[in-house]
Amino acid sequence: MGDKLVNTTSLYALLDLEPYVILCSLILLSWVFYKVFLKEVSDERHRNLKNHFGNLIRHFFIFTTFFGVFLILKEAALAGHSLGRAMPYIGLISLLWGMIVFVKACRLIILQYLFLGSMKHGVPVLIVNIFSLILTLVLGMWAAASLFNIQVTPLLATSAAFSIILGLALQDTLGNLFAGISLQIDKTFDIGDWIEVTTGSQKTTGQVKEITWRATVLTGWTDEMITLPNRSLANSQIANFSLNDQPVIRSQFFRLDYGVDSALAKQCLLESIKEVRTVRPWPEPIVLVTETNDSYMSFKLIYYIDNYGSQYAIGDQVLEAGWRYLAANKITAASQRLKLENKI
Repeated sequence: MGDKLVNTTSLYALLDLEPYVILCSLILLSWVFYKVFLKEVSDERHRNLKNHFGNLIRHFFIFTTFFGVFLILKEAALAGHSLGRAMPYIGLISLLWGMIVFVKACRLIILQYLFLGSMKHGVPVLIVNIFSLILTLVLGMWAAASLFNIQVTPLLATSAAFSIILGLALQDTLGNLFAGISLQIDKTFDIGDWIEVTTGSQKTTGQVKEITWRATVLTGWTDEMITLPNRSLANSQIANFSLNDQPVIRSQFFRLDYGVDSALAKQCLLESIKEVRTVRPWPEPIVLVTETNDSYMSFKLIYYIDNYGSQYAIGDQVLEAGWRYLAANKITAASQRLKLENKI
């Protein structure tokens, strides 16, 4: 492999112990960052990060193997051995694999940094993927200019027409991509949030599972996977029920016999809800009489919770506790009454 194809001078200058030590330090930095700052991440995030570290270490060992072979061939070339002819090929492979390790190490550091803001649920991989893509493109253009003596600037200029054609062909995909980026910049929602998306007359509710290049994936009430295009999501009305400073308000109805002691019924319901630990003590729950007629009285128990996704399980506990307290005070549910008239 001669200098006409690859600039071996630049190649050999990069394959030195100093860049290797810097790469080792970058991997060590990512490991220290994980051990010091990310102790409280969820179990799922721990497994995710360990898989990333395992993948990074495997690539690093492959790079180290090629780099070690390159150093051996370098000594053989200095000694005039014929094995030295393979040095440029092994050197090029070593450099390319080192670039892969560098991108993966930087990607892992960015991923861990984003995890600091979301210890339990994690972060969308969209941001990390975009960072990895940009870094790979930059390294690729640098390698083309430094090692292969390719003029990058004229190449970019001549590819403008191709870029326009490609952009038109991928219009929907790029629209979803940039819509996903804008959603992340605006912080409309995070991974793990429960949201309600309203598009016209259609409403979709679910927990945010992932944000990809093309779509946002939600998990519905019955664990079904809901995929919404980012472009459509950006043009919809989004209600976020997982904001930390805003509790979720919910209510349950109790229909009791007409003429019941309303003060006693309210007291029973307020006492019963204290047994449900997942109901917030503040704001305080309240009971209102919302409807009354000659057959029944309807009581509405209003309370606040933190976890929107558990509202049905909490509502079941509230109902059971409420009816139990009412029964203990001999207050029964209203029975259906039918008034029959005999007309002859």
